[in-house]
Amino acid sequence: MSSPVAIKGLTIPQLMARKGGVPIVSLTAYTMPMAQSLAPHLDFMLVGDSVGMVLYGMDSTLGVTLDMMINHGKAVMRGAGNTCVIVDMPFGSYEESPQIAFRNASRVMKETGCAGVKLEGGAVMAETIRFLSDRGIPVLAHIGLMPQSVNTAGGFRSHGRTEEEAHEIMDDAWAVTHAGAWAVVIEGTVEPLAKSVTESIPIPTIGIGASPACDGQILVSEDVLGLFNDFTPKFVKRYADLSDAASKAAGQYADEVRARKFPSDEHCFGVVKK
Repeated sequence: MSSPVAIKGLTIPQLMARKGGVPIVSLTAYTMPMAQSLAPHLDFMLVGDSVGMVLYGMDSTLGVTLDMMINHGKAVMRGAGNTCVIVDMPFGSYEESPQIAFRNASRVMKETGCAGVKLEGGAVMAETIRFLSDRGIPVLAHIGLMPQSVNTAGGFRSHGRTEEEAHEIMDDAWAVTHAGAWAVVIEGTVEPLAKSVTESIPIPTIGIGASPACDGQILVSEDVLGLFNDFTPKFVKRYADLSDAASKAAGQYADEVRARKFPSDEHCFGVVKK
């Protein structure tokens, strides 16, 4: 078992300073207990809109609401200690205008206490990223494969294979950089392109199914821990199989209950009868 190595209490400027240095370590979290378990090992946590698929059984992230993200953001903050927490802006909460994006993003930050927000989109969202950044809201950008745009992108697939698509992704990376994003997630992008983007732009790149050359990596915790079996990306390494362990534990519990092996009231609530 690895010991905690993440530097606690990293700020956005400190994370930005990790560009080209020690890789930035991140995972998603949606609940207080998970945040408590993960925080000692991470540089920042993301309350991702993947919560819709992982915890709610949705087919995509499109059904996730702003209230859902705020509620899960609050829960994660209660377990995060002083670890930096970023909260996803869900589909429909920021695309209409920079002003609406600011209204919703400021609500997320005020109600959760998080350090910043993440939103999907490259050049098309540059104006919004600049509007938020200029008004004190740190923005983690997201380019390449963008789950909220999966219907228009032709499904979940690797991006950047054609010259046209590669140019577009590179342009997106520079657009969010110039707009003031403190870092950019590069998802589902072919390794040579992700490496080229990382070497080109001055802000950290956080890969997910991209390249080891990125300045850091983020994955969905439930994928890493073996808690989500509906779909696991091929690039994810499972470090545990907690789903199987939970099933076995539940089975053992069920067997003992059916055998009437209930705990005695002596040990209820940790109080021993005298």
